[in-house]
Amino acid sequence: MTVAAAPSAQADRKALWTFLRVLLGLALLAGLAYFLWTPGVWTNKLFVWVLLTILADECAGWFGYLGLALGALVFLAPGATPEQWLVVAPLIAAALFALLLVKHSGGVLVLPFAGLIYAGAVLGADKLGHSLDTPIKLLGSEEFRRVALLPMIIGLAFSFVRQLVNLLLRGHSRRRATRPLPTTPVPVPAADPTTTAPDPATPTPTPEVEEVEVVAADPAVTVVTTSASPATPPAPSKPAKSKTKRK
Repeated sequence: MTVAAAPSAQADRKALWTFLRVLLGLALLAGLAYFLWTPGVWTNKLFVWVLLTILADECAGWFGYLGLALGALVFLAPGATPEQWLVVAPLIAAALFALLLVKHSGGVLVLPFAGLIYAGAVLGADKLGHSLDTPIKLLGSEEFRRVALLPMIIGLAFSFVRQLVNLLLRGHSRRRATRPLPTTPVPVPAADPTTTAPDPATPTPTPEVEEVEVVAADPAVTVVTTSASPATPPAPSKPAKSKTKRK
């Protein structure tokens, strides 16, 4: 009963964990969509967009790509679209897309490379994009680098810790599964000290056979009865056989 119930309980825990991850991913996407739809400062929108996209990607891979696509909501939101978003959206979308591709290609070890690709794209555009950003003067500012790089660092740090803890838990589960089960010793009853084994050198007394001859009235009929008497120690003398005759 216990062996059959263990896989069922493990499957139930896995289904519950999957449900919670999907629920959390949908909640993050809903919060991101609401924040990008409502009017606000473009720096706050950029910070939340990058951070929640990476965090939603931890719940499932397709959550990350949906969060990346939600950046277009700023253009559809009521009110005037910030001028900076015309430069921020294409640049950050390309950097985030490259980050997600590298992040999905491996585990913990590829996270630093994903961060380097994202940071290289942002810093490269920050240094070489002055000719494209002359009217806005966005690229090259300290504020842009801060709101673009800080949420990426926070999101990848969270991903690193989560994947590392997950690896440790899986290793612990595998060790417990391969560990031999403890055996319960079978109790052996102790011998009674008062009971002694028979000595093989001592001969066992054999029962004596006593014969009784009965003579009936008819001399032609004679009945001999043989019976075994209990084993008794040998007596000093043995009486003679008695014969009774009737005529």
